[in-house]
Amino acid sequence: MDLMRFLVEIVFDLFLMVVLLRIWMQVARADFYNPLSQFVVKVTNPLVQPLRMALPMAGRWDLASLVLAWLVGIGKYVVLSAIIGIPFMWGDILVIGTLSVLSQFLDLLFWIVLIRALLSWFAQGYNPMIALLQQLTEPFLAPIRRIIPPIGGLDLSVLVLIIAIQAVRIVIGV
Repeated sequence: MDLMRFLVEIVFDLFLMVVLLRIWMQVARADFYNPLSQFVVKVTNPLVQPLRMALPMAGRWDLASLVLAWLVGIGKYVVLSAIIGIPFMWGDILVIGTLSVLSQFLDLLFWIVLIRALLSWFAQGYNPMIALLQQLTEPFLAPIRRIIPPIGGLDLSVLVLIIAIQAVRIVIGV
C-alpha cells in the first residue's frame, strides 16, 4: 500500500512540476528553443492542446495549462484517497487543488533557485540550461537585489528568497 501511494505521488508530482514549468516559462518568456523547454512542451502538449480549444491564452497566462495544473493537483488527491480508502471531500476540491499547485510551485522554485546557486559556483561560460534557470529565477531575485545588493561580491538574494519560500510554506501550511 505504501509503495502504491509513493508511486502515485511521484507520478502526479513530476507531471505537475512539468506543467508548472510550462506555465512559468511562458510567463517568464524563457527561451522556447532551449532543450528543456522543448521537452516540457512536448510532454504537456497532448493534454494542453485540447484544453486550449476551450481556454485561450490571457495575455502571458496560459489558462489551459493553469487548469491542467489544478486538475492534476486535484487528481492526485482523488487517486490517493481511493488508494488509502478515505472518502474524498468534494466540498474542499477548490482548496485542495489550489494548495497542491501552490505547494508544488514553491518546491519547484526552491530547487531551481538552489540548483542555480550551486551551478553558479562551478559553471563557466555559456550553458543553455543555466541560461534557462537564470530566465526563470531573475524575476524573483532581482527585486531582492534592489533591496539587498551584493555585499563584498556575495549575493544574498538567493538566501533571502529561500527563507521567504519556507516562510510562505509555513504560513499557508503546506
